[in-house]
Amino acid sequence: MLKPRYPITTPRLTLRPFTPDDLDALHAYESRPDVAQYLYWAPRDRDTVREHLDKKITRTQLHDEGDALDVAITRNDTGALIGNTLLIWTSRTHRQGEIGYILHPDHHGHAYAAEAAREMLRLGFDHLGLHRIVGRLDARNTASARVLQKLGMRQEAHLIDNEHVKGEWVSEMIYAMLETEWTP
Repeated sequence: MLKPRYPITTPRLTLRPFTPDDLDALHAYESRPDVAQYLYWAPRDRDTVREHLDKKITRTQLHDEGDALDVAITRNDTGALIGNTLLIWTSRTHRQGEIGYILHPDHHGHAYAAEAAREMLRLGFDHLGLHRIVGRLDARNTASARVLQKLGMRQEAHLIDNEHVKGEWVSEMIYAMLETEWTP
């Protein structure tokens, strides 16, 4: 079980639970076609974002496999919500998890995704005791692949046309790191 102590701060970011007040900022990026391009969902309207925000608000602890932490990424200097990052506990038996992140495009290129995702790796390895954490992405999303590489994760698989998403076959890349490879 994992109950993080919030807020989680890094040199430039604060990771915290979502609140109802985050609706506008969350909608600002989840409604964008360029954000949804490589995700399973299409750009979201305000009502759909509100529905998903209600779920995010409750995803602050990991009690068992299948649970996820889904936390807001805010900038320390402005307090602005710029994205979210998550850690999913995928297997208790095999001690495995998965990380992910989404950033508003206005904040791309500043290594914020890597800074936030590194905290998810830290929580997974150092606090939940995971053995292995993966990052999965659409193979066309080269920017996200660079984030995972920057974190020290290695490419383990390139699955060709393995999923049918939004009416087309897409390929998936899988990156991974073992607890023995983790260096905070």
